[in-house]
Amino acid sequence: MSLGDEHGHRDGTGGHWDDGFGGTGQTRTRLPGAADPDAYAARRPPRTSRSMLAVVAVVVLLIAAIAFVNRGDGTGDDSADSPKSRPGAAATAASGVTPVKGRTEGVPTGYARDEQGAQSAAANYTAALGSDGMYDSERRGRIVDTVYTRGAARERRAALDKVYGEELFAEVGLRPDGTAPPGQTFVSRFTPLGSKVERYSDSAATVSVWYTALFGMAGETSKNPVTQSWYTYTFQLKWASGDWKVADYAQKDGPVPVGRDQTASGAKEMADAVQQFGGYTYAR
Repeated sequence: MSLGDEHGHRDGTGGHWDDGFGGTGQTRTRLPGAADPDAYAARRPPRTSRSMLAVVAVVVLLIAAIAFVNRGDGTGDDSADSPKSRPGAAATAASGVTPVKGRTEGVPTGYARDEQGAQSAAANYTAALGSDGMYDSERRGRIVDTVYTRGAARERRAALDKVYGEELFAEVGLRPDGTAPPGQTFVSRFTPLGSKVERYSDSAATVSVWYTALFGMAGETSKNPVTQSWYTYTFQLKWASGDWKVADYAQKDGPVPVGRDQTASGAKEMADAVQQFGGYTYAR
């Protein structure tokens, strides 16, 4: 077979590669059920509305505010001394180890002092910090005291109280006391999808958690419908008071999958689902 017969050959004039895919020279992966090899290019743009854009704007503002509150001095990473390489197939499998020994103020606590325990703590703390409990002053205080180290909780409590205040509540559609108006259900639920250890020692760990977030108001008159987002938390954990605690954390967007053109559920169906389907205690 001559060079001219090979897939991806040059055109003989020193020009671009001609591989049958627009001259990019890149390997394409066909998604299951996709008629076009480039699902990203062929996919219709998502439908948007002013209400959905408003929800996105509120979420972005909230994330920015919380990121500012949690901006640390980098000390949480000093003792995490063993960088981890890219995980293999076994690293993504469930361990089957019992995750925790109990609960403190509704938050799972009592983790093993090992890498699995650190990942379980990070996953459960993701769910706690993204729960609707953060919008109630008393519940937020208990969550902060349980999840953070004593020093971090003391430093961040006032700033978090300011973030979760009447201005944010008004943007979301909540009443000044943080409760939903009659006939509406407030939804704030973070669901971890996986975790990995970035660094680990017996006294400190850096753990990343990939999660999806549901956020908005479910109700016939809601101006901020429930939407889905994707983020990654990176926690700086310390072993303190006999458990893994958060010293600091950062957040970034994604990874974000390609969405399907599914019909959105009605307000009542969404509200019923949030109220009827309980969350999990997570274990690595």
